Amino acid sequence: MLAAQVLDAVVHRGRSLKSELAPVLPRLPDPRDRALLEAIVFTALRGRYRYDPALRGWLQKPPGPADGPLLALLLAGCAQLDALQLPAHAALDATVEAARALGRPHQAGLVNALLRRAQREGSPTADPAGAWPAWLRERIEAAWPEHAAAGFAGSAQPAPLWLRVNRRRIDRDGYRAQLAQAGIEAGTDPRLADALRLDLPVPVAVLPGFDEGLVAVQDGSAQQAADALGAEPGARVLDACAAPGGKAAHLLERDPALELLALDVDPRRVARIEDNLRRAGVSGEEAGERVQVRVADATLPALWWDGFSFDAILLDAPCSATGVVRRQPDILLHRRPEDIDQLVQLQARLLDATWPLLRAGGNLLYATCSVLPEENARQVEAFLARTADARAVALDAGFGHAAGPGRQRLPGEDGMDGFFYALLTKAG
Repeated sequence: MLAAQVLDAVVHRGRSLKSELAPVLPRLPDPRDRALLEAIVFTALRGRYRYDPALRGWLQKPPGPADGPLLALLLAGCAQLDALQLPAHAALDATVEAARALGRPHQAGLVNALLRRAQREGSPTADPAGAWPAWLRERIEAAWPEHAAAGFAGSAQPAPLWLRVNRRRIDRDGYRAQLAQAGIEAGTDPRLADALRLDLPVPVAVLPGFDEGLVAVQDGSAQQAADALGAEPGARVLDACAAPGGKAAHLLERDPALELLALDVDPRRVARIEDNLRRAGVSGEEAGERVQVRVADATLPALWWDGFSFDAILLDAPCSATGVVRRQPDILLHRRPEDIDQLVQLQARLLDATWPLLRAGGNLLYATCSVLPEENARQVEAFLARTADARAVALDAGFGHAAGPGRQRLPGEDGMDGFFYALLTKAG
């Protein structure tokens, strides 16, 4: 029932998946139940491009505006029977009972009949690109004609669980051994010195030492930002759009002498930065004034900058998040063309505002979790064209495909999220 309520809110009422899950998950005290709820919702959203047409075709009459809860319930049932491969009798019984609990006992028989048909016939095969709105699909196909199909397919698959081992507290091999003792298998990637990959994700509650900060959840692409930035030991670093704090924590875990200022414009998100740094043992409480976290708008440095230049700047800019659709499948329901235009303008303002804060010879890493060139390669090309002292620094193929002055990884490549990196240096 809870899964159907979340799906109905997200699919039919335009609500955010994160905001809907946040109050629901704590109502389930067993972490296994929380994990199952998330699995049903995410699987249903990823597979909606297959399930929804079949369900609408099986209905005797087109669903009306009041049938959102029914369709959400059927999506949840299809996800359980198809991709999750739950026992059929349990999935059917639970979904039919949920129809009654949702105040739709008159539709319990219909739910049972349709899901039994889904069990017999299976879900139809469909092109994963069909999950994407036409305007967005066309942009990606035009930008990445040779790779778009794989990117769409990667976005439709569940993501592995990437962990970032806190080298301040334990080395990667030592933590991998702890996972093995707990019966959890983890792999490594030669490009990622602090990462472990779990192809079979587990709830964080079962990860050894998670609450003590031995490890954090962070995708491999996000972990590469620290490598791309390449801050010198003891550098003064600005993390201009830092929430939820994973990249800032990674930088501080690698270099205890780093001086870091982390900003975000949203006080609630700043609280998350502080919590994550505290759990990792790298917050201002441990490091003193060397580490500061502030509520501030990076586009308005006159309100917060102390006048001392930064050696390195990490600008993980707000973006369309089209590279993380497998983790945030509701993006495909809610994103609009005008959103991209607004984001491109904001990204340009952030670049222009933070660049003067960088010392001569310093580096700025511009990064997004987008796959759209207007937010990535074209954005950086435009910045270089209007900024006389900015130069692009080549990154190697380990960061993805060549994309103008930067590198682009598409969703699912190397098991990671879609991500763009461009390293810029200031001429002295």
